[in-house]
Amino acid sequence: ETNEKFIPHVVEPSAGVDRICLALLCNAYREEWLPKEGDAVLIAEPNQPAPAGYETRTVMGFAPRIAPVKVAVFPLLKNKPELVDKATGLFREFRRYWPCFFDAGGAIGRRYRRQDEIGTPFGVTVDFQTLQDDTVTLRDRDTMRQERMKIDDLGAHLHKILD
Repeated sequence: ETNEKFIPHVVEPSAGVDRICLALLCNAYREEWLPKEGDAVLIAEPNQPAPAGYETRTVMGFAPRIAPVKVAVFPLLKNKPELVDKATGLFREFRRYWPCFFDAGGAIGRRYRRQDEIGTPFGVTVDFQTLQDDTVTLRDRDTMRQERMKIDDLGAHLHKILD
């Protein structure tokens, strides 16, 4: 009668577990464009290809408390038994406290990306320097920063953040 447009909408007060999970997934999902050189990360535009010189990174940015996997452990190379043994030992220790993932397949960058996609907040890389000075590389999913840390200090550092 008034010739006004009306867009119907529904407010559904349901609060089931599936809706909470969907809300968490929707809130955590993001895509970023990473420069192939440099450090200027851009928020990806939906349904658009990455600009020249950039690649797309998919991230589930769960808060560490709710991430399904808390820590991923990577030996730098899977064909070096000393690296794999050290990484396996760390993995066994960490899984006593948190859900963890061990990954030795493929390039280290691809392993990082796989963990970014499932929302793992921290990656621990065991490399040749680990064998010399008992330090590992701790990578943060959100900032992609990597820092060397003594293995003896790593557990306390992760407990402080994850517990």
